[in-house]
Amino acid sequence: MELLIKNSALYIGIALTGLSAGLFYAWEFSVIPGTKQLADRTYLETMQSINRAIQNPGFFIIFMGSLLMLIAACFSQYSKGITPLLLITAATVSYLIGTIGVTVFGNVPMNETLDAIDLTNLNEGSLKDVRKAYEDKWNRLHTIRTVFSVIAFLLALLTVFANTRPTIK
Repeated sequence: MELLIKNSALYIGIALTGLSAGLFYAWEFSVIPGTKQLADRTYLETMQSINRAIQNPGFFIIFMGSLLMLIAACFSQYSKGITPLLLITAATVSYLIGTIGVTVFGNVPMNETLDAIDLTNLNEGSLKDVRKAYEDKWNRLHTIRTVFSVIAFLLALLTVFANTRPTIK
């Protein structure tokens, strides 16, 4: 029980990072292929709607909670040796730069730009131009944050294994 309490930040960080990575991974391999099949207006309206809907407490707890718990886990792993500390620090940096950084400085500004566009007044050519300017870049950024969130999850998980030392009886 004592080990569980001492590692609670690590375990919660792993769970939240896994949920975040799972969300991005599922989006990458289910939503993106589906939205590629949509007509321009439908695609853009769908993305506007999704980008508004995802801004909710459930998402933010997972998205930001992962970072907060990974940071806390760095402190809890400080006394565990260099390997666990390096692994959890690498997980934290990966998540901070590759997931949160890419989202905040890449995907979110694109979402805000798209949200400001009144699609009802655009003709088919203009809709195609807006989609072309948005979709490929947004998807590339999403792939980057997906990869980094999965890497962060795996590194955090490896931290648990680095903490388990066989005991000789």
